[in-house]
Amino acid sequence: MLEKKLTLKSNKKVAIVYRLYSLEAVKMAKKLATKLKAKRYKVFTAPEQKQIPGTALLVSSNELKEMALVIVLGGDGTYLRAVRLLKGHSVPILGFNMGFLGFLTVHSVNEVFLAVDQTLKNKMVLHTRSRLHVAVKLKSGKRVTYNALNDVVIERGSFSQLISTAVYFDKSLVNHIKADGIIISSPTGSTAYSLAAGGPILHPEVHAIVVTPVAPHSLSTRPLIFPDNKKLVLC
Repeated sequence: MLEKKLTLKSNKKVAIVYRLYSLEAVKMAKKLATKLKAKRYKVFTAPEQKQIPGTALLVSSNELKEMALVIVLGGDGTYLRAVRLLKGHSVPILGFNMGFLGFLTVHSVNEVFLAVDQTLKNKMVLHTRSRLHVAVKLKSGKRVTYNALNDVVIERGSFSQLISTAVYFDKSLVNHIKADGIIISSPTGSTAYSLAAGGPILHPEVHAIVVTPVAPHSLSTRPLIFPDNKKLVLC
């Protein structure tokens, strides 16, 4: 994870992502939009949510790449939704915890106006997080790709039997895992589902991937940690 001084673009465009169905988050979004507009910033409501009064509604994720900053008002779920909407575009995200979990949204909602003001003055530090790039081969032969900040899960779904998965790292067979499922996690995601399944917590600066089995059949099957600079294949 790299750390550097935040330098916002001069375009003065800020998008807000708020926790859905939360009256408190909507109320705070309205107040924040008013404050930003008073400072002559152009404020936008991110896609897939109801338009905040006095802001412009963004229709697609491609429009988000033009933002100087994305502000998140909600819990970790809302933060992850903002990451998904960005689709890999390098736009800084500032999160405030208005939900149940705050591993990603580390700032208190009581600090909204102070923290936003410090951010707009480029007095904040920018941290980058590694993500998982996933390629899936479908039965039809078609390949689809995804990017994930937290994790990727392979599960048995509605089937009652265990699934058997071979794990290869850098073309070498590591193990055959029989379990209800397998979690492939980034350092950021190590505090989520992987942790609940008995996986280790990784510091965000660690360049690694965690593979955590869910309810494995064998007592010797344990979470595995791999460097993130080579390919991991599960089949």
